[in-house]
Amino acid sequence: MSAVNITNVAVLDNPTAFLNPFQFEISYECFVPLDDDLEWKLIYVGSAEDETYDQLLESVLVGPVNVGNYRFVLQADPPDPSKIREEDIIGVTVLLLTCSYMGQEFIRVGYYVNNDYEDEQLREEPPTRVILDRVQRNILADKPRVTKFPINFQPQAGEDASQAEAQHQPDAEPVEQPPPPKISSGIPNCNMDLKAKQFSLGISVS
Repeated sequence: MSAVNITNVAVLDNPTAFLNPFQFEISYECFVPLDDDLEWKLIYVGSAEDETYDQLLESVLVGPVNVGNYRFVLQADPPDPSKIREEDIIGVTVLLLTCSYMGQEFIRVGYYVNNDYEDEQLREEPPTRVILDRVQRNILADKPRVTKFPINFQPQAGEDASQAEAQHQPDAEPVEQPPPPKISSGIPNCNMDLKAKQFSLGISVS
């Protein structure tokens, strides 16, 4: 069982202008006190073919984290249009919200984002150059893709237990162990791969 459970993510001010900030109201619960902060990141996928166009919009540390329920608003600036290819500004892309503990990512929430002109005439006859202040951003908030990753929330305790066990082991000849069986966690892949431009929508939460 995870030490932290994300109970809700609400997308605020949506749809909105492309150049407006992102706002997410995040609710979560913690079942055990944690020694370190939680790190939340918001990543904008700038290109389906090249991950170098991805932009880290925000990275914040939230803590201390004790047993209880929490809620906060994560706000991030919009992506820098100068770092996005002109042909990739209009259309569908992905926004990733992740949370990590001590460098271990344990949850990823992916949203599909549709950027398009609000004006029907501009949609039918798009200008050669994108008019950014006329572009509207619409996050498909009701169709997130959620992936959970098992991590060790008490790594120091695990290391101490392993060291103690090693100290109490009698001397013995090394025995070759068979490879461990492959275990399927049942967690779907959530890389939000855009290369094929095929989006499988839906919630997948374990």
